[in-house]
Amino acid sequence: MKTVVIHGPRDLRIEERGVGSLAAGEVLVDVRSGGICGSDMHYYNHGGFGAVRLKEPMILGHEVSGVIAAVAADVTKVKVGDKVAVNPSRPCRRCQYCLEGLPNQCLNMRFYGSAMPMPHIQGAFRQQLVCDAIQCEATTSDIDFGLLAMAEPFSVGLHATSRLGPLVGRRALITGCGPIGTLAIAALRHHGIAEIVATDVIGGPLARARKIGADRTINVAETPDELAAYSANKGYFDVLIECSGNEKALRSALDCLRPRATIVQLGLGGDISIPVNVLVAKELSMIGSFRFHPEFALAVKLISERRVDLSPVLTATYPLSDAVAAFDAANDRQHNMKVQIAF
Repeated sequence: MKTVVIHGPRDLRIEERGVGSLAAGEVLVDVRSGGICGSDMHYYNHGGFGAVRLKEPMILGHEVSGVIAAVAADVTKVKVGDKVAVNPSRPCRRCQYCLEGLPNQCLNMRFYGSAMPMPHIQGAFRQQLVCDAIQCEATTSDIDFGLLAMAEPFSVGLHATSRLGPLVGRRALITGCGPIGTLAIAALRHHGIAEIVATDVIGGPLARARKIGADRTINVAETPDELAAYSANKGYFDVLIECSGNEKALRSALDCLRPRATIVQLGLGGDISIPVNVLVAKELSMIGSFRFHPEFALAVKLISERRVDLSPVLTATYPLSDAVAAFDAANDRQHNMKVQIAF
């Protein structure tokens, strides 16, 4: 089969790899669609991120959907011919955090396309994928494979909203309208938020944020005073989901939060400093959100039943043979948001 393999910065190759055989509890998936994620782009552009660096060639990708092509004899969860989204998160189910019901904090997590351990965890950008049956969420819907492949990033947004508690009637600010920020808007809408204002520094992502459900968008590079207006009377928003990982975005947003508002830090951008006096004086709550777990099945259900429309996020699809062009297109934030590869 053909796979998409990263060897180093800007060194992406289509290579032949063996498919592998099925063990107990496993299935073979004919991969149809795969979405390029921000972590894939870090490997492509820089060979890694932070202290995580490529030390050997690695198959990229973790946002995939496809069709079950074969199942091991003991598998009953799915059957041949089922359309599925594949959960790339594979907790060990034995460590202390898995047993405490926190599998996203697993001490031995095996997440597709990760250079954190050595040897690296090979990814899912391949024509056929052997995986655990339990990773597959099946649907009988005729939903497009490209939309189904967005179950993974949508799960990230759903997990972030789950950290906020009840949202009905509350007002939210989203800072950073990349794929995760935009999908967080869709998650907020599903949970009954009353008003959403979204910010970014590029016009293209803001246009797609409006299409998916933002009531108002602000280009803070061009009109920062529009956001500053929300700081009157100690602030306006009950909720902030910070998706940019940018210190300036977080600091400017703090002034716009009402006393006892909740901040979910979703974006990763390295170490940042925050004015603790503002957190104290306004009695703000700041929490993190990392990956997902039970939200994956919900994401597949909402997408399959068309209870959310994620189509504004999907901006381009390239054939496997043009994988390098797909990664180059994903670098263009003005014109592209979620770029996928058709396998």
